Amino acid sequence: MSVLQDIIAGVREDLDARKATLTLAQLQGLVAQQRPAMDAFAALGGNDNARADLKVIAEVKRRSPSKGDLAGIADPAALARQYEEGGASVISVLTEERRFGGSLADLDAVRAAVGIPVLRKDFTCDPFMIWEARAHGADLVLLIVAALSDEELHDYLALTHQLGMNAVVETHTAEEIDRAVAVGAKLIGINVRNLKTLEVDRSIFAALAGNIPAGPVVIAESGVRDVDDVRHYAAHGAQAILVGEALVKDATPLERISEFKAAGALAISSR
Repeated sequence: MSVLQDIIAGVREDLDARKATLTLAQLQGLVAQQRPAMDAFAALGGNDNARADLKVIAEVKRRSPSKGDLAGIADPAALARQYEEGGASVISVLTEERRFGGSLADLDAVRAAVGIPVLRKDFTCDPFMIWEARAHGADLVLLIVAALSDEELHDYLALTHQLGMNAVVETHTAEEIDRAVAVGAKLIGINVRNLKTLEVDRSIFAALAGNIPAGPVVIAESGVRDVDDVRHYAAHGAQAILVGEALVKDATPLERISEFKAAGALAISSR
């Protein structure tokens, strides 16, 4: 069993427990009470042909399978507010509990604290989770191409759009990019972390980014340690970066986001 399969097996078990306490009809009732989702595509520069800046998706992330504990984050809302003040365009909140130490309560806290789009970062493997994300105020969900069949990818993306949301469609290979483009993904992430070994290879982004046609926002995922990594991704076509570890382990995440944005803008202007 791969790391991804193992994580999803745990996600399904936890999802079954939540389903035992809340029906889909009840969940849909909660969604009906939510304000409309924010336009994350626009927030990340979508439809802006003159994009000259690098957008940052800043992540609330306590731990990971590859690095273990990263940060306690006793107050995710306070951290998210720092991210927003620093210039983040979207806040990503890990809600997977077993490997990442997240929760839907974290999502609730962040959603109540910031005025920008919020991504529910989890291993979406059931439509129920998309309804769940919207019920808790999320504006985006994560869809990992490697974890979904073509039919699931199509149907899950259609559901996010039906709910007024967006999805970050995560890819790792050229074939997965083709699948993401085929279903009309508007936000395509290239994750440079190997799902089998969990190793990071930043060169993968440069090798794959050119496979994404004009239109979708191109997002670099994983491997951002410092401004050099930001420059590398921006120089090779990234329009946004998703950053977790480098921010949660930094004592001054607000300043770090500002620094990353400045470095990215300079790299983009030099393309």
